Amino acid sequence: MVQKTAEELAQKQRDISIAEFFEKNRHLLGFDNPRKALLTAVKEAVDNALDACEEARILPEISVELIQLEETRFRVIIEDNGPGIIRKQIPNIFAKLLYGSKFHKLSATRGQQGIGISAAVLYGQLTTGKPAAIVSKTAPDKPANFLKLKIDTQQNKPQILEEEEKPWDGKDHGIRIEIDMEGSYLKGRQSVDEYLKETAIVNPHTTIIYTNPEAQQTIFPRATEKLPPEPKEIKPHPYGVELGRLMKMMEITEARTLQQFLMTEFVRVFPGTAKEICQNSALLPNMKPKEISRDLAEQLFKGIQKTKIRAPPIDCISPIGAELLEQGLRKEINAEFYCSVTRPASVYRGNPFVIECAMGYGGEQDSESVIRILRFANRVPLLYQQGACAFTNSIQNTVWRSYGLQQSRGSLPVGPCTIVLHMTSVWVPFTSESKEALAHYPEIIKEIKLALQECGRKLGMYINKKKRVGEQQQRVNIFENYIPEVAETLSKLSGVEKEKLTAALVSMLAKNKEYIEAYKVAHEVQKTEEKNKEKQIELGEFDE
Repeated sequence: MVQKTAEELAQKQRDISIAEFFEKNRHLLGFDNPRKALLTAVKEAVDNALDACEEARILPEISVELIQLEETRFRVIIEDNGPGIIRKQIPNIFAKLLYGSKFHKLSATRGQQGIGISAAVLYGQLTTGKPAAIVSKTAPDKPANFLKLKIDTQQNKPQILEEEEKPWDGKDHGIRIEIDMEGSYLKGRQSVDEYLKETAIVNPHTTIIYTNPEAQQTIFPRATEKLPPEPKEIKPHPYGVELGRLMKMMEITEARTLQQFLMTEFVRVFPGTAKEICQNSALLPNMKPKEISRDLAEQLFKGIQKTKIRAPPIDCISPIGAELLEQGLRKEINAEFYCSVTRPASVYRGNPFVIECAMGYGGEQDSESVIRILRFANRVPLLYQQGACAFTNSIQNTVWRSYGLQQSRGSLPVGPCTIVLHMTSVWVPFTSESKEALAHYPEIIKEIKLALQECGRKLGMYINKKKRVGEQQQRVNIFENYIPEVAETLSKLSGVEKEKLTAALVSMLAKNKEYIEAYKVAHEVQKTEEKNKEKQIELGEFDE
């Protein structure tokens, strides 16, 4: 056996392009099977379109079309009415992995990593060998830019195969992307159809026009003309910064003193707080950040942990709101009882977040099956990896028997119920790059459980009241059947005429029936009002 030298082995070592890495590990991005790949491509494009429209303060109108070219080959076409993308940025956004504006931005956006839409282009290129076609228009008086792009995976750079300017009639501004890819179209819980339906639930300000491979068109109209408040960008919170990142921030800061560094680079650090941090760190406020050694940086890090610092502001996140979340659930689920809650803002690793929950019980839902769970993060549906998600874990570890649902220990409850859970944060902690499940942070799980318990108490009160009324109705029915026998027996014992006793018993029974009927009428009135509200929402007449 010939022994190889270190020099010979070193010749085989080289840099690995991020595009090459994900070309071989596409499953990490959600492209691990044809059905999921089709969904992931649509999801990434729609998420980007929604973010762009909201950032430009445009009410989103998104068209999604799937065309089946062959048995396992599809053309995915997504078009929006957003602000468009300038010519210079088109190749990098669509044909370069890890390129974007949201990775370093601390505000609630759907996209985070700058890897989604370019990964869809990469998958299409890998499975069909064809480039992606992009059309972008930024203003009514400007022509549209048309480009065909591929990714140079060895260098993670865009390749422009075709380029021209041309008119885009009837379009003032927006983006259109076409990608040919291998895929599989099936309806069901983990389909493009379900994703778009759930997206419409938590984005009531959006209109989505969807054409499936069978050429059937579905329109999800917007329920409100009001855009959600624009999340503001914030700086990092001191509690969320680790030692290595703290050292890097001090290396690149433009602040001249440590006190100025703390006040300008972090949120919620005011002059008094900055001085207190310096005191707790045994460091001078006028020290130069760039000259602080690793040991002194560790002192500063420990000093931050000892200092009481206010929680970050919450105008950087975008909750749906309990009312709109419940309205979205009413559109999707035909139930007899609904409730919703938006929890107060909380913090994990210095990142603010809000948990929201809604429930729909009864109606046409199956009472013998496991409850249905709808999971969302920053208004994006999570359709895969349900078992690995903090949402599911929290539901399993909540005692639902006390709220009227059946449940075996450590499992999901059984009953005619749908639970909606939504998390909004400046940085959602997903378990993988494919963004399909929430990580199990204790602070997040605590808030999820509190939201579930709050809705659960409302559900339990409804179920118990319904049960009491049902039992009372049953007792009334039994008593009604035996009135003649009871009246006759009482007449013999008391000497009072049977007819008078019968009349008295019937009168008493009537009062109980009036109570039960009043409850039933009130319940029917409530259901009628809810249906009328749903019709208004569908017609676009409802204004929050």
